Amino acid sequence: MVRPSASAEPVSAVPKATPPVTRSPERQTVALPHGLAIGGDGFMVVAGPCAVESEEQLLTTARAVRDAGAGALRGGAFKPRTSPRSFQGLGELALRYLKEAGDETGLPVVTEVMDPRQVDLVADHSAMLQIGSRNMQNAPLLREAGRTGMPILLKRGAAATIDELLAAVDYIVETGNENIVLCERGLRSFDPSTRYTLDLAAVPVLRTRTPLPVVVDPSHATGHRHLVVPLALAALAVGADGLLIEVHPDPARALSDGPQALTPADFSALMDEIHRWIPPSGRYLSTVGQTVAS
Repeated sequence: MVRPSASAEPVSAVPKATPPVTRSPERQTVALPHGLAIGGDGFMVVAGPCAVESEEQLLTTARAVRDAGAGALRGGAFKPRTSPRSFQGLGELALRYLKEAGDETGLPVVTEVMDPRQVDLVADHSAMLQIGSRNMQNAPLLREAGRTGMPILLKRGAAATIDELLAAVDYIVETGNENIVLCERGLRSFDPSTRYTLDLAAVPVLRTRTPLPVVVDPSHATGHRHLVVPLALAALAVGADGLLIEVHPDPARALSDGPQALTPADFSALMDEIHRWIPPSGRYLSTVGQTVAS
């Protein structure tokens, strides 16, 4: 029988993560170029391809989502894929295409940074740094991105709790940067019917735990384009501050996540529905060149 030592120190429980410390308990907005913002009474749709594949593909998509009412352009330059043999993105060339597309359309660019050594490079070509699900707990990356002072889109990990997401936020806040938007993108589940299980309850939960804006990514959550529109509208209904939507001019030929990408026509139809439901939600649509108010 093993007996406890008289000199053994008692073991205490690990303290729970606390909500991030911010300067104000009021609901926060995160400003982007051209007077755009995520949070407050604004609702923004960030749209574009999962991966930048060519200059033509990106410009076609950027023009289409701008014309339909998107407020920012998303697109992956560096792709964290499950297999190293999958398309990894065009890297620096894609960043150049993104900056050119953003300059032409007036859409602020949101793109992922995967490595602390890439932060300055990506920051020079974008308006907002995205930290993806796989890197939510990459402390060196969180700190380096935070030090830029730029807006940061932080995606919840596929198996992360709300406490773990908020602890990741603290790494950024400790750098003095509170320009953070949280993103719910679905949790890994036992059910193969969808790619992930979209945790819409996370939106109102996070709104009680932090003043930071919360957006939803129904594209990655579902993995099926026919599910994107209903869950996008559900996200608006539960109080999300915006959406991330994947759009591709030819999803069947996409090099990354084609089955979940909307066509430009699909995206335009989604935006028609969002325009319809913005007034009863008491929000306004934060979009380039116009404000659709409640």
